[in-house]
Amino acid sequence: MLVYFLVGQPVHFDFPHLSGFNFKGGMRIIPEFAAMLLALSIYTGAFIGEIVRAGIQAVPHGQTEAALSLGLTRGQMLRLVIIPQALRVIIPPLTSQYLNLTKNSSLAVAIAYPDLVAVGGIVLNQSGHELEVIAIWMLVYLSISLATSAFMNWYNAKMKLVER
Repeated sequence: MLVYFLVGQPVHFDFPHLSGFNFKGGMRIIPEFAAMLLALSIYTGAFIGEIVRAGIQAVPHGQTEAALSLGLTRGQMLRLVIIPQALRVIIPPLTSQYLNLTKNSSLAVAIAYPDLVAVGGIVLNQSGHELEVIAIWMLVYLSISLATSAFMNWYNAKMKLVER
């Protein structure tokens, strides 16, 4: 119902069904998109996992011992003591990694996935308007980067340690 008001059209999910010897309906995922999704997911996931691991290890061991001495379970200790302190260390490098992911997505051109850069290259070759195409690329990547930075800075300010 909410999607109908946001998009302005009804939402319809098309599930594949077997019709004869072939499937009809559903969604087609091209191999280039699957390759890009898999590669960027594994690459970025490894970096984000390392950032989170380092952030959790940055919390002093005394905090863990204090939480255990209070009788907190392991889950409560993580949720109430370790993660809130680790987020203060995690957020800045995580912001850089999200911005890096945005920029790395433009490398999809190397596997012939028609993203913004590939479509812009086609327009550039057919029209000859280099300045306009490059300005559009710059504006799109700048707006995505600024939106990501603004959100992560807001979240960083929200998680900041409040001193008396």
